[in-house]
Amino acid sequence: MVTPVRTLVAWCPDWPVVAAGAPLDEPVAVVHANRIVASSPAAREQGVVRGLRRRVAQARCAELQLHERDEAREARTFEPVIGTLDDITPRVEVIRPGTCAVVTRGPSRYFGGDERVADLIRAAMGTVLNGRTEVRIGIADGPFAAELAARAARPTRLIPEGHVAEFLAPMRVAVLERPELADVLVRLGIRTLGQFAALPSTDVLARFGSDGLGAHRLASGLDERPPDARHPPVDWSVTAEIDPPADRVDRVAFVARSLADELHQRLGRDGVTCVRVAIGAETEYGEELVRLWRHEGTLSDAAVADRVRWQLDGWLNGSAASRPSGAISRVLLVPDELIAAKGRQLGFWGGETEVDERAARVAARLQGQLGADAVRVVERRGGRHPSEQLTLVPAATVELRGRTLFDDPERPPWPGGLPSPSPSRVVGTPRAVEVVDEDGEPVRVDGRGLLSATPAELRNDRRRAGIVAWAGPWPIDERWWDPEAHRRQARFQIVTTDGVARMLILEGGQWWVTAIWD
Repeated sequence: MVTPVRTLVAWCPDWPVVAAGAPLDEPVAVVHANRIVASSPAAREQGVVRGLRRRVAQARCAELQLHERDEAREARTFEPVIGTLDDITPRVEVIRPGTCAVVTRGPSRYFGGDERVADLIRAAMGTVLNGRTEVRIGIADGPFAAELAARAARPTRLIPEGHVAEFLAPMRVAVLERPELADVLVRLGIRTLGQFAALPSTDVLARFGSDGLGAHRLASGLDERPPDARHPPVDWSVTAEIDPPADRVDRVAFVARSLADELHQRLGRDGVTCVRVAIGAETEYGEELVRLWRHEGTLSDAAVADRVRWQLDGWLNGSAASRPSGAISRVLLVPDELIAAKGRQLGFWGGETEVDERAARVAARLQGQLGADAVRVVERRGGRHPSEQLTLVPAATVELRGRTLFDDPERPPWPGGLPSPSPSRVVGTPRAVEVVDEDGEPVRVDGRGLLSATPAELRNDRRRAGIVAWAGPWPIDERWWDPEAHRRQARFQIVTTDGVARMLILEGGQWWVTAIWD
């Protein structure tokens, strides 16, 4: 087993909220894919915590301000903060925007100890943060324990060498951030890292596989992947010249996407995968910029390309102090830390297949050619009307492999939503129509949801069709507390003499066709 390397982790709490420009003393939350990913202390006091759905969070806190997550903005805002550490150590590793790691062996010997290095890093980062958030620092054997120490720090937590296992023992298995494994362990009666570490490693490997063994090593105070691993051969790096030099992120990111795909294929042929990558850039005046990025799992081609785009955005569009001296003339990607590729078992019936893999690769290439937001996929959001239940989001913001859309047990039906079957076609722009009774009078719905007469005919500017069957009304009265967003509608299903089934909505005295069953 490899002995963990002494590591310092600096953590800026609530970074997505800080990067959004929101004050922490107000109830603010950052949302992604309809779930809360970060919240301010004021919001947490009212029960808004990470993982909640948007509606639940808004129900708990009526004054909650929501911001959509923008990881590029988070990385761009964090670059000037970690840029101040280059004078303390040349190897600053970005775990994620808001969290960075430093191997303390060299800096501690130079500055006189781990605590002295922690003070210097906090002062440097605090100068740029200017009170927007605090800096918590944890020092331990290995980045996993150091990050947990940072999250428990006020403001610094130093775990003595050789005592990491004791520090980790009382913590719950949920801190491993492996939900499926943690769920199985809790059902087996194993609730803390100490209990998990006490199991024989051979039994853990036999029951949970290599991923479970890696989690067991973390719980035991060892590192699944130590931060100072061997350097790979130089010929695995990929580089590209940009002529003429570019000072726009989209031009450089276009080149970087192709580089990421080339790097991914090259590593795959040799049976290895990257967990930490060095992103380098050279300006037209010879200035060299380098930043290390780590990923909790393995860095796919899409993940590498995203981090290159975020880093370039931070360099080119960040603060004036961190901007390069000129346009970018060369981009370099170096796999700084590698592990053996574990492979991936494709499904026989359903699940992940080779078709899914090819589709993901095609999407990645199109993003490199057309831009990160050019390729969009469907994501389920929820709502009472078919047009609200699905939306198009950039493919770069979701995980395409193994993705499910409709069979999601965590998405219960909306109260008041129409039952299955759903319409086969949703009308992009609702069409105005008239619904009249046998006497040609408009059909209305009163406040109690009762019809003024039986619908007999559907009319529009071009034709008329008799109504042979109908169902409804199904009234909805949404957001009555918000005068601008308040909506009151009555929904109907009708079948006309031409054999077409339609969904109609009556709102404000006007009938609209919104969906069609073919």
